[in-house]
Amino acid sequence: MKNPNDEVLTPEKIREIANAFQLSRVLLTAIELDIFSKLDKHLLSAEDLAAKINCNPKSTERLLNALVAIGFLRKIKNKFYNTDEAANYLVKVKPEFMGGLFHTNELWKSWSTLTEAVKVGKSVLQKNERSNDWTETFIAAMHHRAIKESKILASMLNLENINSMLDIGGGSGIFSMAFIEKNNNISATILDLPNVIPLTKKYVDGFPLKQNIKFIEGDYLKVDFGNNFDLIFLSAIVHINSYEQNRMLIKKCYDSLNVGGQVIIKDWVLNNDKTEPLGGALFSLNMLVGTECGDTYSEAEMKDWFLDCGISKIERKSTSFGWNLLIGYKS
Repeated sequence: MKNPNDEVLTPEKIREIANAFQLSRVLLTAIELDIFSKLDKHLLSAEDLAAKINCNPKSTERLLNALVAIGFLRKIKNKFYNTDEAANYLVKVKPEFMGGLFHTNELWKSWSTLTEAVKVGKSVLQKNERSNDWTETFIAAMHHRAIKESKILASMLNLENINSMLDIGGGSGIFSMAFIEKNNNISATILDLPNVIPLTKKYVDGFPLKQNIKFIEGDYLKVDFGNNFDLIFLSAIVHINSYEQNRMLIKKCYDSLNVGGQVIIKDWVLNNDKTEPLGGALFSLNMLVGTECGDTYSEAEMKDWFLDCGISKIERKSTSFGWNLLIGYKS
């Protein structure tokens, strides 16, 4: 049944959707070439900017004209400068720089394989197709996205009686740091892959309470978690795994929790038809093109993982940033 709130798909709207990649590619190419940072506080001709970014002057001017047309740049007397929005969000040295767009550029490459992935039913990417700095750009993207999100999340949760937590696939450690800021008594252990933990330590090194944080290197499906945790946090983790892998992972979490402890899944939570929300349905395709067996899951599927290991007290919390929380308590 059609949702009455759905936008009517007229031919014009269909063409708009089909051509949306053009706007995306213009922005991502500008990010890749570092155009906004090079223009910061400058008024430059296309020729001068082309020299700075080592590009052809005429093609650079075409790109700059398109950026003006979209609204990222302004042009006066054949010279270009950043709009206020571009200066605030797209210049590397600015506090609100959207560094996650570098990872979006990496996603462009994987999404270009969607047709073949649908044909064969799995990702067709080879691991060596990813650029050498893919992991660093991914962690940076997740960190930037979570700066505000982590503080909101910490305020949503009851952390008063939490003394120990395990942050599975913790990346930059941004959530552990936010939770510790809310409750300075928390001792956090961040678990991530051996090639990620050195990056994690760089982020944590500037944290005033870094002594509250320990690290485990390893694959969360294989490594021993230890025990005596009051909280185990899985942010953007379950969508990387298959249904059965998640069943096993939640069981491992359960076994590592103290009585009264909680497992928190932060992820897309789909309806039973897996058609809403749109972001979750699209992210399922992101997992198809980019992972071996990842997917997005419904609330019913996630609850099954909890119930299978003996967790019966389960609650869902909606957030303001799309993804939701499913929390299970060990009785």
